Amino acid sequence: MKNYHYKNHHLVVIVGISSLILLTSSIIRHELFNSSGDLAFFDQCVYLISQGKNPVSSVLGFHALADHAAWILYFIALLYKIYPTVYWLFVVQSLALASGTIPTYFLALQAGLKQSQAIAIIAVYLLYPVLYNSNLCDFHPDTIAVPAILTAILAARNKNIVWFCVSVLVILGCKAVLSLTVVAMGVWLLLFEKRRFYGLIAIISGIAWFLIANKIIIPFFGSEATLLNRHLYRYSYLGKSFSQMLKILIFNPEMILKNIFSLMNLEYIFCLLLPIIWGLRPQYITSLIGIIPCLALNILADHPSQKNLVLHYSLPAIPFFIVALIASLAAGKSLLKQQKLIILWSLVCFLALGKWGFFMSKYLNFVDNWQATRQAISLIKTQDSVLTTDVITPHLTHRNLISFKYKINEINNFHYILLNVRNPGWAASSQDYDNLVKELKTNSNYQLQFSQDDVFLFVNKN
Repeated sequence: MKNYHYKNHHLVVIVGISSLILLTSSIIRHELFNSSGDLAFFDQCVYLISQGKNPVSSVLGFHALADHAAWILYFIALLYKIYPTVYWLFVVQSLALASGTIPTYFLALQAGLKQSQAIAIIAVYLLYPVLYNSNLCDFHPDTIAVPAILTAILAARNKNIVWFCVSVLVILGCKAVLSLTVVAMGVWLLLFEKRRFYGLIAIISGIAWFLIANKIIIPFFGSEATLLNRHLYRYSYLGKSFSQMLKILIFNPEMILKNIFSLMNLEYIFCLLLPIIWGLRPQYITSLIGIIPCLALNILADHPSQKNLVLHYSLPAIPFFIVALIASLAAGKSLLKQQKLIILWSLVCFLALGKWGFFMSKYLNFVDNWQATRQAISLIKTQDSVLTTDVITPHLTHRNLISFKYKINEINNFHYILLNVRNPGWAASSQDYDNLVKELKTNSNYQLQFSQDDVFLFVNKN
């Protein structure tokens, strides 16, 4: 019993330290003005939910449920009732990703691995580049699904129906498209894990939620146009509507094959598998059935955002990779078996593919007038409307109207206009904002309240 508590104490320490590292990393990135639209969207929606308001984000222009039918946001909003701050999203995300070590550890022990090997698998999980990179990719509910998938697998193997159903519900609540991952997991449980009842639950619930989310919830709160503009541009070669895509899939499959067998996809697969290639053996990879929806969506896309380890689109694959590694390691068939070698390989891949280096390069782009930007933000005392740059937007989203998009004839609609001309972000150029500053200086409705280091704050006098 003493040894059991000793082991679990170490697991708690690992979760705590990894959570702290992930949380600190995401906060520093945010404070250096490298957050952008996705964080602003989720923060504003969750804030509006917590205030009992309609969560229609002015950042992207649609309802929170019109994006991915992610009803988990309503539960996160309870934290905003304690105190409304964007840092709750960072806390939730870092804790979720770090807590994936718990089911990972018990899955390893369940498979018969020694404790040292179980710790090594935890290291593989925490050092997998996609996990760390996704933590630095603003905020996405997908991160909550990672430990939920691992917990669902553990619950199925332990024949714990309650934990399995709760885990599946959490996965489905994070993102509508994850219902396909749930279905794939169900197929694996049904055919290969001999957990037929659990597999059927996953398949039925996944299909049901996919239909409900995409045929009822998303159309009700948004529209097909919203979905097309928001997500399907990544598959532009397949057409501009679902009907066009279906026709191409049936009558022009060569277009799809040409896209699949591309250098971009080859590089993506290579980088995705490199950190865990040492443990993938054909007879122990049945769990990879679960990655098929995620991998298919990424490979079929022609937009590079879906095909790298910098963003979060490969997150659903991590749990199934971990299960495959555990299986081959337990059978003694993996290339690497010793704890030190496994951790060393994971560390090398993390250093090569992780975004940690951005803290010494890309993330420092805004430090030359960082102090002036912070000072200007502190002068915005009310929750009136704001027009600002995309990288400043996540720092001011707790209001009904904030935007980083504008038309010159609509600028009088905003109470505050905060611009960083020197470091404009990606939504506009320095020249665009310089022209807007000149326009505002001649606009009788606005008064220049702050000007320092190419940072300007205007206030509408009306």
